[in-house]
Amino acid sequence: MLASRIDHTLLRPDATEDEIRGLCREARQYGFASVCVNPYWVPVAARELAGSPVKVCTVVGFPLGASSTAGKVAETENAVKSGASEIDMVINIGELKGGNYDAVRRDIEAVAAAAHQGGSILKVILETSLLNDEQKVKGSTLSKEAGAEFVKTSTGFSTGGATEHDVKLMREAVGPEMGVKASGGIRTLEDVKNMMAAGATRIGASAGVKIMESAQGKSPESTPTRGGY
Repeated sequence: MLASRIDHTLLRPDATEDEIRGLCREARQYGFASVCVNPYWVPVAARELAGSPVKVCTVVGFPLGASSTAGKVAETENAVKSGASEIDMVINIGELKGGNYDAVRRDIEAVAAAAHQGGSILKVILETSLLNDEQKVKGSTLSKEAGAEFVKTSTGFSTGGATEHDVKLMREAVGPEMGVKASGGIRTLEDVKNMMAAGATRIGASAGVKIMESAQGKSPESTPTRGGY
């Protein structure tokens, strides 16, 4: 089912509690895989989605990836305790670009351990718009080696979002057994189909309702997106 592949996302810094609650209601209605919210809103989302199969996803080291590893671990532990079962962390982009692969691996391993200890899964955001192809491949393989369940293209807050090229590259790098999440700029049903054809198994989008209405044959023109992703 298409909806079960979508992380219904609201990461705008000005999102209100009413908007987060509305996001959760939509996720229940359509059966999305998760809602993806900033860490502050995890307890609200967890309460709203209690008893529902919809997961609570949050972001760590977001959106720059340049937080300390200790900070990312603390964020992860707090998020899991608050009700998050999926963690989307931003890789240390500067260390990846600089070739300090041990530091990148250790950063991911520490967050993976914190997530797994609480029964949560980890998705690693590469921020592909800031990387060349070699770095995208290396970031993907490091994420796999470090124990993450997914690699993910983008935060949606940098210079670009998901592309079919990058999804294909990441899928080839990690093989068939690991998840690949495409996110950033995915706003139409056609976008979703293209990303899934390229190898994505999860989609991050603020336009989830609009996408589902298109899939159901409804006119989505008047449906607003949640923005920022």
